[in-house]
Amino acid sequence: MASPTLSICIVNWNTRELLRACLRSLYRYPPSEPFEVIVVDNASPDGSAEMVRAEFPQVLLIANSENFGYAKGNNQAMERAQGEFVLLLNPDTEVFEDTLQNAIAFMRAHPEAGAIGAKQLFPDGRVQASVRGFPTPANLLFEVSGLAWVFPRSRLLGGYRMRWFTYDTLAEVDQPMATFLMTRRTVIQQVGLMDEAFPLFFNDVDWCYRIKQAGWRIYFVPEVRILHHGGASTKQVRLEAIRESHRALERFYQKHYKERLNPLLYALCIGAIRFGGLVRVWYARWQQTRPRS
Repeated sequence: MASPTLSICIVNWNTRELLRACLRSLYRYPPSEPFEVIVVDNASPDGSAEMVRAEFPQVLLIANSENFGYAKGNNQAMERAQGEFVLLLNPDTEVFEDTLQNAIAFMRAHPEAGAIGAKQLFPDGRVQASVRGFPTPANLLFEVSGLAWVFPRSRLLGGYRMRWFTYDTLAEVDQPMATFLMTRRTVIQQVGLMDEAFPLFFNDVDWCYRIKQAGWRIYFVPEVRILHHGGASTKQVRLEAIRESHRALERFYQKHYKERLNPLLYALCIGAIRFGGLVRVWYARWQQTRPRS
């Protein structure tokens, strides 16, 4: 059997039906070159692993005895991957007929590309915002201060969430969502695997940051399209997901900015992260408890 050109790595937790649809789409619309699919199941209680074994015996299944988190799960898959190209794919996605081959073709045509992200569509056809800038001190403070919300189309003030981004044009970007993130084996060998100190969030941001620091470019490629149902795992634990997101952002700052920033500016950034987390948790709780009309 020929070595695969593409290794597709999927980390799953408790999304059996969506995972089934994802796998069906991969085998319905495969690339024209050899590929492999690796599913890491993080001890899902819904029978996800049993479903994969029964319905997709061609999949390489790694069934963990406990939930090791997103970063470690992806690392487990990447350590087993044999492909020239490695795709991190969420289980709540489905590919279209030309998705995988278009992605491979783009990577081949652009040897400077260390990673690419896809155009993500909701089931109703709307385009999902899926590209952000890095959370630099300026971007962070503009977000927490509210300036980015007051001037959402400003490229200076709205550089983190990039609400002005046009999702129909090829562009070099900082961090496309890792819902679909294709990279190269050579990139992984150069920058290393995901940092498992980020178990759920910001592992992909840290990874993209390291890829760009190593001199590679990252692109948003609109010709590579996927269907994304969106946040199926994290919706099950929303409040904890919000807290973990802000803890992870603080860890990102400790790793990449603590030694580079003036101590006062660093303290201001950490305070802004913690304040933003408290506000988001309060708002999420208020939404859960407010009367419904």
